[in-house]
Amino acid sequence: MVLVALAGCLGLFGVAHWLAGTPQPDASWTAGPEGQLVLRASPVPALQPFVGQPVVALSAGQAPPMPVDALLLHHALRWQPGDAVRERQLAQHTQVAAWMTAGELRVHWADGRTVDLPVQPRGVGGLGVLFWPLAGLALLLYLFGLVVVLARPRWHKLLYTTMALCQAANLLLFALESAPGLGLPLALLPLEPTWRLALDAATGAAIVHALAFRPRRIAQAQRVAVAAWLAAAGAVLALGFVPLGWWLAQGFILALGLVCVAVVDQSHRLEPNPYAVVMRRLGLIATGTLVLVTAAVAIAARLPGVSHTVAVGAAMSWYLFMASLLLWTPFLARSRRWLREFALLAGISTVAASVDLLFVAVFSLGPFTSLAVAVFVALAIYAGARELILDRMLGRSRLTTERIFEQLYKAARDVQAEPLRYPELLARLLGELFEPLEMRPLPQAAHRARVVGAGAALEVRLDGPDTGTAPVQALALRFAQRGQRLFTQEDARLADRVGDLLRRAVAYDQAVERGRHEERLRIAQDLHDDIGARLLTLMYQARTTEMEDYIRHTLQDLKTLTRGLAASEHRLSHAVAEWKADLAQRLGTTQVILAWHCSYEHDLVLSMVQWSALTRVLRELVSNALFHGCATRIEVQLQFDSAGWLLRVADDGQGREPQTWSHGLGLGGVRKRVKLLGGSVQWLENQPMGIVCEARFPGAAQPA
Repeated sequence: MVLVALAGCLGLFGVAHWLAGTPQPDASWTAGPEGQLVLRASPVPALQPFVGQPVVALSAGQAPPMPVDALLLHHALRWQPGDAVRERQLAQHTQVAAWMTAGELRVHWADGRTVDLPVQPRGVGGLGVLFWPLAGLALLLYLFGLVVVLARPRWHKLLYTTMALCQAANLLLFALESAPGLGLPLALLPLEPTWRLALDAATGAAIVHALAFRPRRIAQAQRVAVAAWLAAAGAVLALGFVPLGWWLAQGFILALGLVCVAVVDQSHRLEPNPYAVVMRRLGLIATGTLVLVTAAVAIAARLPGVSHTVAVGAAMSWYLFMASLLLWTPFLARSRRWLREFALLAGISTVAASVDLLFVAVFSLGPFTSLAVAVFVALAIYAGARELILDRMLGRSRLTTERIFEQLYKAARDVQAEPLRYPELLARLLGELFEPLEMRPLPQAAHRARVVGAGAALEVRLDGPDTGTAPVQALALRFAQRGQRLFTQEDARLADRVGDLLRRAVAYDQAVERGRHEERLRIAQDLHDDIGARLLTLMYQARTTEMEDYIRHTLQDLKTLTRGLAASEHRLSHAVAEWKADLAQRLGTTQVILAWHCSYEHDLVLSMVQWSALTRVLRELVSNALFHGCATRIEVQLQFDSAGWLLRVADDGQGREPQTWSHGLGLGGVRKRVKLLGGSVQWLENQPMGIVCEARFPGAAQPA
């Protein structure tokens, strides 16, 4: 890598040294309104009277004068739309470069006077203000292309290197052509259009080749790649031996862009993949931008005074745009915001320049008006491009705070209810947040969430605090939003925060439950020692057998209550037996018939919250049937299975029209406790008499 960087720097300074040694008269020139070559300024005393005057011809020695115009200022031969104009432009550049190389140049003015101009090396100061920025960007792209393949050699990275080197060469050519003065150095003239087309065609063929195999290999990928390279080679050879014409050359490059979009679209159809989505959008944007640049250059060719400026500006903006995309592509999933902003800035600058020229040529707007409208349009496109490329592609606006909080709150409630299911619940939450295309367990534990595969996957830690079981230590999520975008470092940080919050919820729930358990033990002990002792004394002092039996049953209820408070969990079989015994005793005292039905597939373990809520709901419903409905028969049905739980209490009392009831403390308490367990409750009329209450709960208890 050091040798590559050193070679690039030495090569750049060698090119700069060579260009500084090329001959050029000490004068600056501009284009007239009719396309004439006009002297703008010069420190040469003989030229001072001719400042602002058009040049009609140039000559040297005994050679006849050659008519010249502003085409000498148009250095980008590849971006000259007219074939005949390009031939005349090439002839002027070649002849003037030969005269300056020989050290002679004579200027012919419209009034018949002539001035012999001294020709000398342009020097470093004559390279122009654009040379070093363009050359530096070319060097940067050159280094990117070679470092990518040298850091981790892969065959497909050679294709990226090919694209980067081709566009670096384009930028270097533009740096050479940006030097001010008359004409191009003689060494650049003969093959400049061919070189340009060869570099563009090679870039397009390399892109087609890469997209045919990655991210998903399409059918007949090898044939598609070979066809792209053969077409590129054929186009270059045809331009070299049989003039194709500018429109055919541009059409070929645009066709390569459309082929790229079609290939990546087919890859996405085979498997949803965010890389394919990204490349398809970038392909459409790049092709559309090239269409706009082509239209601007073609229309501006009709304006002799600005055609050379338009061609150079539009073409340079286009190649800057391509270079920015190539610099940005390896870092799609990483935090390289300056690269993203540079790519957008280059693209919007290209669009703004093209739109400005189109407005001037088509609508005949003034320079200021056209520029203002172009800037307005470019800003609108910039806002839309940020939404399309940055936000949607990288998912920066995919998750709202409200959505994250809602899903996190729901998961935290589930984790608090069942801490042992933390890995499963966290995996489900991550799936809801990121909507990955695929989720698979990993055997290795990940300390923190991390993005792997340049955004292809996200590895997340799943083990929670004190869960006891952690068969899956990490989870890999592949391609977010069902394959529509890449994972980013922001996603990794979000996954870590979500996991930390859920682990804190588990720890908080455990601490709260310990406090509740200790408080229940204290209350149970106080009830047993104080109230129990008093009731026992009253039972021994009872004057009638009925009073003694009532106090004895009250003591039994108190014993059940204190035992329930002291226990942190209850077996379903034990709880059902206690509920049945309690109801049988209460209804037997009032001569009410009890019909008891209970079924469950497996014995379950009820938490304290579940046991307490079910106990109080059942007692309240039976009490309402006794004291408000004056029932003579009460039927209780309990059903526990994997689909959910059912608690049904029916009576034959006097109650009717439950929809008109006002829910006080009793019915309100029933609704509150049922909702606490995540269930629903409803009251209906029983036939022929009485009321039926049904409470349904999701089955969330662990097997005993």
